[in-house]
Amino acid sequence: MKITDPVCKMECHDESAIFKSEFNGKTYCFCSLSCKKEFDKNPKKYLEFLRGL
Repeated sequence: MKITDPVCKMECHDESAIFKSEFNGKTYCFCSLSCKKEFDKNPKKYLEFLRGL
């Protein structure tokens, strides 16, 4: 399934994503370690973007 990286907005495939984080019981996938680290610093900032999808 294609998903959107909440940090860089790049489309990724969740089944092949290496970089993942959990927040409030949900798993988020990232295209790179740098995007994962950025999300982990302030998840709420990036979740605002996802609500608009």
